[in-house]
Amino acid sequence: MKKLIDFDGLFDKKLSEYMEENFGKYTEKQWENVIPKLYKSFGDTFIKSAGNTPKGYYAEMSDGELVEALAAHVREGVPVSDFLCNELQSRNCPDGLLELMRSGDGELVTLAVNLAGDSVKAFDVYFDLLTDDLDQEVKDTVVDRLKENADSAKERAIEFYKKGVEPEFMLEILSRCKERDDRVFEILLTAFRTSPDELLMHASYLANYGDGRALPVLLDYIDRDETNFLEYRELKYAIEALGGEYTRVRDFSNDPYFIEIMEQSQMPAAQEEKE
Repeated sequence: MKKLIDFDGLFDKKLSEYMEENFGKYTEKQWENVIPKLYKSFGDTFIKSAGNTPKGYYAEMSDGELVEALAAHVREGVPVSDFLCNELQSRNCPDGLLELMRSGDGELVTLAVNLAGDSVKAFDVYFDLLTDDLDQEVKDTVVDRLKENADSAKERAIEFYKKGVEPEFMLEILSRCKERDDRVFEILLTAFRTSPDELLMHASYLANYGDGRALPVLLDYIDRDETNFLEYRELKYAIEALGGEYTRVRDFSNDPYFIEIMEQSQMPAAQEEKE
């Protein structure tokens, strides 16, 4: 493997020199736009110690060398540059990334998942990770990747849901499917009807899925007298997201959630919630 090079550290040094030379030329806001352009340009700048440009340095590596370099950067505390990450992402999920996902190292697992993205090659490992004893942050990252290609993850998500494996994660993934599937719709609708403690979240899943057949159920729930202000607000959003409308004026002046929100926003408590 090639030696580890802290390209970000080298860039920071050059940036410091550039900023000193151009002191007063840019406002703080302008620097926010200039720095990313300088970093991009740095990727094509020949670095003597590397014998190549940062982009070229990694482009010359094999898939295995890139994965090994990523692991070594993390292991030795050397910052992982965007140039290394971009090159890995362009390789369409090398097999070595799948091995890093199984490493048990939270930082490496998260990096590998982000670099593999929504590649179907990684989905079997993703689902395995959701059943492992990992940090919530890692699992959230995995779910985000699966949601990006939810239709390809659908069958496994349905299987896991029916087995009771991480059901909330599975609902979240299924809610992002673009292809209409009666199985998915029934799972999301049943979860909404049978889990009153998760009503807000499950209403949002129905809104995300976008099947208008859920409207009659949502309209029934929002019109119930026991519906509190938080539920009303989420249900109304879901109804409107599905192309529906709810116009009945509701009085939430005695609702504790409504009162708390009004107090926090320092707004006078209104007698009615009107659109």
